[in-house]
Amino acid sequence: MSAEVKVKSEPQVKKPTDEVVIETRNLTKVYRDFWGRQKVRALKALDLEVRRGEVFGLLGPNGSGKSTTIKLLLGLLFPTSGQALVFDRQAQDVRKNERIGYLPEESYLYKFLNAEETLDFYGRLFDMTTAQRRSRIDELINMVGLDWAKRRQLKEYSKGMTRRIGLAQALINDPELIFLDEPTTGLDPIGTRDMKDLILDLRDKGKTVLMCSHLLADVQDVCDRIAILHQGELKELGRVDKLLTVQDVTQIHAKGLSESAKDEIRQVISRHEAELLMMDNPTSTLEDLFLRIVRESEARPGRRAQDVDKDQEVDRETESSNGDR
Repeated sequence: MSAEVKVKSEPQVKKPTDEVVIETRNLTKVYRDFWGRQKVRALKALDLEVRRGEVFGLLGPNGSGKSTTIKLLLGLLFPTSGQALVFDRQAQDVRKNERIGYLPEESYLYKFLNAEETLDFYGRLFDMTTAQRRSRIDELINMVGLDWAKRRQLKEYSKGMTRRIGLAQALINDPELIFLDEPTTGLDPIGTRDMKDLILDLRDKGKTVLMCSHLLADVQDVCDRIAILHQGELKELGRVDKLLTVQDVTQIHAKGLSESAKDEIRQVISRHEAELLMMDNPTSTLEDLFLRIVRESEARPGRRAQDVDKDQEVDRETESSNGDR
């Protein structure tokens, strides 16, 4: 009897499409006081489109209208004028919610539940079967790196761990559109890199991500396009790579140049009546340096296994003492 061998193909990375998932038309929100008088114009005539399969960043200082925009898109607020459309439906249409995941800036989770119980609770809200919930819970806990703490109550979690389980609950329904508000808050450099990799993986799977962040380096690393808001108005919109390109500066990278070769380059630039701004050695980033040192340290022979065993022993003692209380 011959056996059929199936070759697993590599996952195909999906590119952004022209399909519009989020659209705002002249979207305006004015907060009023008890007497109906205008108090704050939080958003003014916002026109925006977010396409399927892209990571879109909303940037701006505090009070620029980012959170108001997200709440309008989620249907948590009603616009003063204009429209907010999600999946070509009015944002107030609750039928769209089963296709959306949301990680707020502050995750309000039940502290007496553990990670598995938390995800099971949210899975029940989406009428998932028991088998679907179990499979999805295991997948998400492993994805966010909390398998070692999945039976601990959330009150024992650090802020970084809480952000991780918050992301997992936002993905429990396998949403097409994910809203992330300050997703890397409270994470250490390794956790931040992991979170950014997860966001890019979601994009590669064809998901659409709308994120807000004050950490511009994070936005630069993961976003395809950005919108910059200030005092409720859209000030800039476009692709990150094009917005950051300095058009009138030419950058040349070379390796192994002698001092005489560098002198020749300076002379060529001078002959063309151009200005040499800088010629030096490139630098890495602090994030890359930190991650390289940590990972090289973890990879040293005869160390990692001992440390892991020691950490697991401490975890077991902690869980045992907590259970005896």
